[in-house]
Amino acid sequence: EISIYFFIFVILIMTVDEIKKPVKKEMAVFEKKFKSAMKSDVALLNKITHYIIKRKGKQLRPLFVFLTAKMLGPINEGTYIAASLIELLHTATLVHDDVVDDASERRGFLSINALWKNKIAVLVGDFLLSKGLALGLKDKDINILLYTSMAVEKISEGEIFQMQKSRDLDITEEDYFNIIQRKTGSLFGCCFQLAAVSNNISSKEKLNKLYNIGLKIGTIFQIKDDILDYNSSIF
Repeated sequence: EISIYFFIFVILIMTVDEIKKPVKKEMAVFEKKFKSAMKSDVALLNKITHYIIKRKGKQLRPLFVFLTAKMLGPINEGTYIAASLIELLHTATLVHDDVVDDASERRGFLSINALWKNKIAVLVGDFLLSKGLALGLKDKDINILLYTSMAVEKISEGEIFQMQKSRDLDITEEDYFNIIQRKTGSLFGCCFQLAAVSNNISSKEKLNKLYNIGLKIGTIFQIKDDILDYNSSIF
């Protein structure tokens, strides 16, 4: 347990570029595959997804998919599918979050709902989610959809629980951790699980251990982000 937290601490004090070094080539290939995974026959969708790709974030989730997979074995096509699925799912939740929060900006740029209104933003989020799930079927491993569906369930529960608590104004420290573990930690945990599945690891014990490592990393990353919202000079 102590070694896990030390490992997480080391990650947190490193820059994203430093963390990315071991899988820099794989991330470059991923960029192309991810862009291809978002293609549509509808011109407006392509315009919106192009806007999303141009304003990408740190892509931490696919990064951890590749790091975990490389730690467990070779990176293969299944790993790229897992990374793309995770990023599609994450992007979908961000688009939906902006609608729920009525946010006009995302990463310093206008949000999808600010540019194309809520109706289109909701449908774009649905499109990205369905694209990810369809991509998960390519590897013909039911565990990919199982773990992904579990993550989506937890994220949705976390979002609704947060809305409930924000109205009641009685949030506790336990509630806070419940929210961030569901909204952020669960998807990081899923990254570790899917990376393992892409390397044909099926042991429930190993998959649970990997999930818990990802859960802890995601939770701490969210705490760091929340602190930076209050004071950006701390880290």
